[in-house]
Amino acid sequence: MAKSVVPKAQRSFEKVNEIVRKYEAKESMLIPILQEVQEEYRYLPEEILTYVATALDISPATVYGVATFYAQFSLDPKGKYVISVCDGTACHVRGSSPVLDAIRKKVNLVDGKITTDDLRFTVQTVSCLGACGLAPVVVINDKVYGQVTKEAIELILDELIQKEAEGDN
Repeated sequence: MAKSVVPKAQRSFEKVNEIVRKYEAKESMLIPILQEVQEEYRYLPEEILTYVATALDISPATVYGVATFYAQFSLDPKGKYVISVCDGTACHVRGSSPVLDAIRKKVNLVDGKITTDDLRFTVQTVSCLGACGLAPVVVINDKVYGQVTKEAIELILDELIQKEAEGDN
């Protein structure tokens, strides 16, 4: 599971150095390096992108270009729990919008924000999760929930919040 986001002032490049060494500082390994860095920090901090560029002896623009080209990468901090709500045709028709609204209300996301201030939850919509038969579909981290209703998602989130409160995360 991904680690917690480290405040900028406390961030060191030790872990980044380990990742770069693991891939022998090869430019051709930029994507796996960025994937591991993002797994560690839950996003790609700007200063780390610059550091990776220096470590691989390539331009920061090249690293930034790769990081912004692929949808898997995020330049913004993500929550511990990333909740993806499918808004493809089947899911939308079967009620994904009320489910999304219920999630946002439950985790107190307002004003168009996608990540809670405490970095516990990131809520995003995706175009399709490829599980149309289970519509509407929600994915929390890597766990898929099908035929989700407003009531069901509230119970799922209550359980998740309770497990975390008990330290079973």
